[in-house]
Amino acid sequence: MTSRAPVFSTLGCRLNAYETEAMKELARAAGVEDAVVINTCAVTSEAVRKARQEIRKLRRANPDARLIVTGCAAQTEPETFARMEEVDAVIGNTEKMQPKTWTGLAADFIGETEAVQVDDIMSVTETAGHLIDGFGTRSRAYVQVQNGCDHRCTFCIIPYGRGNSRSVPAGVVVDQIKRLVDRGYHEVVLTGVDLTSWGADLPQMPKLGDLVMRILKLVPDLARLRISSIDSIEVDPNLIQAIATEPRLMPHLHLSLQAGDDMILKRMKRRHLRDDAIAFCEEARRLRPDMTFGADIIAGFPTETEAMFENSLKLVEDCDLTWLHVFPYSPRPGTPAARMPAVDGRTIKDRAKRLRAAGERQMQIHLAAQIGKTHPVLMENPHMGRTPHFAEVHFETPQAEGSIVQAAIKGATPKHLAA
Repeated sequence: MTSRAPVFSTLGCRLNAYETEAMKELARAAGVEDAVVINTCAVTSEAVRKARQEIRKLRRANPDARLIVTGCAAQTEPETFARMEEVDAVIGNTEKMQPKTWTGLAADFIGETEAVQVDDIMSVTETAGHLIDGFGTRSRAYVQVQNGCDHRCTFCIIPYGRGNSRSVPAGVVVDQIKRLVDRGYHEVVLTGVDLTSWGADLPQMPKLGDLVMRILKLVPDLARLRISSIDSIEVDPNLIQAIATEPRLMPHLHLSLQAGDDMILKRMKRRHLRDDAIAFCEEARRLRPDMTFGADIIAGFPTETEAMFENSLKLVEDCDLTWLHVFPYSPRPGTPAARMPAVDGRTIKDRAKRLRAAGERQMQIHLAAQIGKTHPVLMENPHMGRTPHFAEVHFETPQAEGSIVQAAIKGATPKHLAA
């Protein structure tokens, strides 16, 4: 039988996608063949169910391959996957980023590796040393600067899948971004599990704003810098300064808000209150009037009454959110929230639908306001690019992929702009 390169499947977040690219390099270097690798997510019970579904589907499609399960779900409940007859090996989040794991997996085709390799994630003190250059489109690259989380929100299992917060040193980040810019990338996105905790474990305890200012100063040829999801209550003065003074920092922030009711926020064990979120958005817009915000909001968290939900719904307008990620609450075994009084499933579904409708209205308002304006658009493919505010722009005339073009906005649909 002819040997084949491994097949990879990624579920969940952008960081998982980043790490899949790193695993591809590790597997290639180790000579792993005839394998299927599934990088799982554990954020909800539904995510774990989808992981099991993906495993069964890929086993049917690859009956003779060795099937390896890794990622957050493998880290938090390895026994669930070890018991599945389709699964040959289970690898933890730390182990998946280590070259020796993949060398062992290559050898395992002659039976030399343990079937379950999942160590205590809380004992890990370093970020993955394996950095990759160029994950993303040809125009945009993602750089992992942080992993893990020190917070314990009552709905979240992720700290137990990712471990405590660890930061990549600033010098390492800057060097990688320089390499990416030298290779022609115009935009870099900083990613992590809890980005605003970056630096707390490093000497002198720098803040995310320090890293952003250092990147912009030391990589002058970088055209656009983005930061992914942040906790607004932890934004530091230098990040505020960057928002106010650095045009190369894109005017789009995704906020981890989760709810708009103070009692629910307390029961979630969040670190901000409703007024904190509104005040941050108002201050950021005062400093950068064209700033747009996305946000994560959970619908139907345990104990949420209709009045509490209305506070979350109203937050969409009070913060003038443009891009909404709505999550119907799904109980995650092992979290405190899973033991709280649940909201009826039909009510959760209805509230999620109402939140999504509010988000769609906000997006349409933003898109309609762009008609007649001109934006520098970073082309992701010949017919689609994004504005600095992350709105999609569609082009009839093909443009050079990876280029930044000045686009006059002629129209808008409910989902995108037209140039």
